[in-house]
Amino acid sequence: MLINLTELFSVDGKEKDYTCDIDMNQLCTSKDAYDIVSRSPVQLHVRNLGDKKLLLTGSAEVTLQMPCDRCLEPVDIPFNLEFDEELDMSKTESERTEDLDEQPYVSGYNLDVDRLLSNELLLNLPMKVLCREDCKGICNRCGANLNHTECSCDRSSPDPRMSVIQDLFQKFKEV
Repeated sequence: MLINLTELFSVDGKEKDYTCDIDMNQLCTSKDAYDIVSRSPVQLHVRNLGDKKLLLTGSAEVTLQMPCDRCLEPVDIPFNLEFDEELDMSKTESERTEDLDEQPYVSGYNLDVDRLLSNELLLNLPMKVLCREDCKGICNRCGANLNHTECSCDRSSPDPRMSVIQDLFQKFKEV
């Protein structure tokens, strides 16, 4: 959803509240796409600070479905996002890039709420997602989920420095 911010520039101190529905169904990253399982409307409050500066505050609740890093089972991860941004509308795109203050959700005088939300979600993604703290993961031989079944695979990892001696034992093994 796009919000036109030009109406706020008429008077310094002018404020406006917005309630925006989230249009996107997935959060796309450079590697993955995560489904949005539940969402609440984005609540935004925008205030004119003067000199073409706006204060943007708000909140949103979103739940993403992400795979567990050990067993690949889907896990629902809730996010309670709080926005607190100061937008300087007098800066050009190149000035924002120079100041390392890129705001891809602002284009001209329009605010793209979905891009703002996806930007905040990307910043808050967890480093590791686990379905539970004691997740056993999957077997590296047969791929069985060790949380649900036990497999009969040999999971001992031999010391690679001993591989020459093991080869000798295999060669001269009595049948």
